Amino acid sequence: MQAAQTLAQLIDGAQRLVFFTGAGISTESGIPDFRSPGGIWSKQQPIQFQDFMADPELRRESWRRKFSSDVMAAAEPNRGHRAIAQLIATGRASCVITQNVDNLHQLSGVNEDNVIELHGNATYASCLQCGQHYALAPLKKQYENSGFVAPCEHCGGIIKTATISFGQSMPEQQMQRAQQAIVDCDLFIAIGSSLVVYPAAAFPLEAKRQGAQLVIINREATDCDRYADLVINDEIGPLLSAAVGSH
Repeated sequence: MQAAQTLAQLIDGAQRLVFFTGAGISTESGIPDFRSPGGIWSKQQPIQFQDFMADPELRRESWRRKFSSDVMAAAEPNRGHRAIAQLIATGRASCVITQNVDNLHQLSGVNEDNVIELHGNATYASCLQCGQHYALAPLKKQYENSGFVAPCEHCGGIIKTATISFGQSMPEQQMQRAQQAIVDCDLFIAIGSSLVVYPAAAFPLEAKRQGAQLVIINREATDCDRYADLVINDEIGPLLSAAVGSH
């Protein structure tokens, strides 16, 4: 596969490689994306953060959605996740910046310190006031028994899945970490992202402006393709597995 060989050569020549992943890498693990036709948001409108905070009924609806169909709970990392994990484990890549909330990079073996989650994590919940973490299983049992999720037992704050909702501020620390990784890298590989959701969609072009080479891997074209040093429109898992396996 010529594309895999070219990608492998770029990886070999990099000293400070950073990955950036979107929903496309996880669709191969059975997790549907949000924006494409037939995606999650074509079936139900997302609940805005301010509405979640203001309306107990919308909080109840948010939990109903979460517990009625949690496809992420059964998902497992695929070859794409494992290839990234291998490059991080061997020190060839420094980190993965991800728009995904499915925890699959961590499950593939990437240390959580090397995962920069821009949109949070859907595999646990947290208190919006004090930050206390909560496992989902006890919350699900509580919801099934009472029809709601009680306030935080520590401070009385509202508990929410640890994801960033529409209208909610981006996590400042994670954004700062991502910006620093972009400044430091010499190869930026964007994978499975339509590159339309800002501010994260600006990251590839920022990396390019900082002097890094840019690779875009996606099944469909993106608006950033014309700026990339290499564009590959292909299945992600087999491609990354072949490129990493060629080392």
